[in-house]
Amino acid sequence: MENNRLKILLSFFLPLLVLPSVKIFAQSTIKGTVYEAPKTPLVGANVYWLGTQQGTVTNQEGKFEIKTSKESKKLVVSFVGFKNDTIDIATNFTNLHELEIVLQSNTELEAVEVVGERKASYTDYIETKAVKVMTEKELFKAACCNLSESFETNPSVDVNFADAVSGTKQIEMLGLAGTYTQITTEVMPSVRGLGAYFGLSYIPGTWIHSIQVAKGVGSVVNGYESIAGQINVELKKPEFDEKQQERMFFNAYIDGGGRMEANLNLSKTFNRRWGTALLLHGSTRPFRSDMNMDHFLDFPLTNQINFINRWAYRNANTGIEAQFGIKYVKDSKLGGEFDYKQNGQTSRIEPIDHSLHTPEEHAERINENFQKIPIWGLEINTQRSEGWGKIGWVNKKKPYQSVGLQLSMTDYRQDAYFGFTTYKGNQQTGYANLIYQSIIGNTNHLVKMGTSLLYDNYDERFNALQFARKEVVAGTFFEYTYTHSEKFNMVAGLRADYHNLFGIFVTPRFHARYAPTETTVFRFAAGRGQRTANIFAENMSIFASSRVMRIQTDNINSKAYGLNPEVAWNFGINLHQDFILASKEGSISIDFYRTNFENQVVVDLDKSAREINFYNLDGKSYSNSFQTEINYELAKHFDIRLAYRWYDVKTTYHGELLQRPLVAQHRAFVNLAYMTRSKWTFDYTLQWWGRKRLPNTSMNPEKYRLADYSPTFFLMNAQITKSFAWSANQKKFDVYVGLENILNFRQEMPIIAHEAPFSRYFDSAIVWGPIFGRMVYAGLRWRIK
Repeated sequence: MENNRLKILLSFFLPLLVLPSVKIFAQSTIKGTVYEAPKTPLVGANVYWLGTQQGTVTNQEGKFEIKTSKESKKLVVSFVGFKNDTIDIATNFTNLHELEIVLQSNTELEAVEVVGERKASYTDYIETKAVKVMTEKELFKAACCNLSESFETNPSVDVNFADAVSGTKQIEMLGLAGTYTQITTEVMPSVRGLGAYFGLSYIPGTWIHSIQVAKGVGSVVNGYESIAGQINVELKKPEFDEKQQERMFFNAYIDGGGRMEANLNLSKTFNRRWGTALLLHGSTRPFRSDMNMDHFLDFPLTNQINFINRWAYRNANTGIEAQFGIKYVKDSKLGGEFDYKQNGQTSRIEPIDHSLHTPEEHAERINENFQKIPIWGLEINTQRSEGWGKIGWVNKKKPYQSVGLQLSMTDYRQDAYFGFTTYKGNQQTGYANLIYQSIIGNTNHLVKMGTSLLYDNYDERFNALQFARKEVVAGTFFEYTYTHSEKFNMVAGLRADYHNLFGIFVTPRFHARYAPTETTVFRFAAGRGQRTANIFAENMSIFASSRVMRIQTDNINSKAYGLNPEVAWNFGINLHQDFILASKEGSISIDFYRTNFENQVVVDLDKSAREINFYNLDGKSYSNSFQTEINYELAKHFDIRLAYRWYDVKTTYHGELLQRPLVAQHRAFVNLAYMTRSKWTFDYTLQWWGRKRLPNTSMNPEKYRLADYSPTFFLMNAQITKSFAWSANQKKFDVYVGLENILNFRQEMPIIAHEAPFSRYFDSAIVWGPIFGRMVYAGLRWRIK
């Protein structure tokens, strides 16, 4: 049956893979820089061909690159607050690679029609790494309430529920858990450590300006922890041009499960040097529901408040720029059985030391506690505070020369219990990164070098066990970028770090890009990554079960739970091809990535259905990932995205090489987006998930056993948005309504032994599919420029 499905999928996608053989358009490329008088680079200026949909924007140095057009010879450069400049390329220039364009200020701003428009999601043609950029427009295609829910239309990132009681969603890349993906906010460490499990839900979607998704290892400048990929989130920030900045953005959301959210973004620039932004978020789910009749809440009751206050400073005369701010989030969850109430029941629980009892002794202790507490519940209370700052200096006489300093301090506190399992975790983190950039001889040889310091102070209590450790990592790095021409460039980096617990280690990384034509790009990446596993905080889904936790090590109190750091090598290759078919633009991307673990902290759910075992890898562990993605404009303002992905992810569990559980080997993806001239937007996503291997439950009584594999299933989501705009006062109002899981497919009874939550068989962590049925949602967005 599985082979038949695979043949059907291949028959669907193989014809599309030959698209590059159709009429490939060969074009030359135009490069240039856009300035404002007297000669300050303009970031975010629009550059497009008059009368076409082909355009781009300038980067942080004011530079742009655009392919020539067969439809137009007039290049338009525009920026809010400046007069448009239209250049006749055919008659005015002979050197099309070094344009310098200076825009003049326009004090009387007139309404203009936007002709050039960047796609909602795109791959940067110039970037050495294969980076997929998701803009705000892409995020608004679905109910993007937080970062964990921002990848519904991205086939490279999987989003799954971690368990059936906490409502937490986790991501995966290359078939590996999200903890192997480095997640940064504006290129600074963000979701990591004890905050890895819930951290994605603490970044509201309406705060996000864009997301950059890169598979494989990242830059050595950003640290050593990236293994499967890097996700960088750019938040909304104050704009120094008041005519361009978004002064106010308001979003309200409600869904059929009773979830309600409100977001308010405010931005103000006081002059051309100082600006500030205030981002506010509040969400709640106050109503109880049990649609599948398992006597457990479908969603936990939640309350969250979240804010950022950030400031920006820019001095064009001295070349100094700075950003700094504070962040704070407070989140509470209450879930479990339907009748559970918050009443401090943990005070009557006698702590259970999982490591010192057999499953039978563990069950006996649970029965003793059950006499005291008749209802199973969970409570999770989290507070996170952060202060951060970035300051940089650019040499005005030598704009390729700069110095930057990144600083942050974070305090994370979590107090939680799941039934009889209690967990408290505190983490204090300090981070500093100093970066110097310059050239060797000319701009074809760019270097970055610097030093970093990372400090983590962990204090955890799991039932009767206490774990405390300090990690101090001091490192230095060097990165060399070579650009031969517009066809070839490479980045080679090396960093050396000293870890107070694990000693000295070296991290080499390499990226290369080769473009034989203006429409074809090959990319290659290779490198090493290392991280310390936080086995409790990263596997909190197991807390919502009766499994006994065991750490198989000689000295549980040494280093990090007595376990070695995780070390892996990642290699990847990517092909990106643009094409024109029936006068419409399209692209196809094909990539393959291989991850080999030298050491891994194995999370073993197979040895026993009533245990979870942690131990250092003894054998092989690897991940192979193949993906092809096609983007095509079927008609004007009507785009289609098709993707197919295959995983081969295996790890050695208790001496046997097995497929990693709960990972679909096959996945297919279709996304349709259409916008009418009257500003109606229609978005539709269909996903097919292949079967997943389920952990071994053969030791359970028959009624608590699961099949060896999950069934295949489809997920279907859709959203309709209506936009209202008043250009005179720069206001825009959107109303949207959507439907998730239209087919109403869900995993039947995702909680094993839900009728006996204090028995030894209770387990809510084996989740392979959607646990909630069809869900309707609605909202509005109001924007004032």
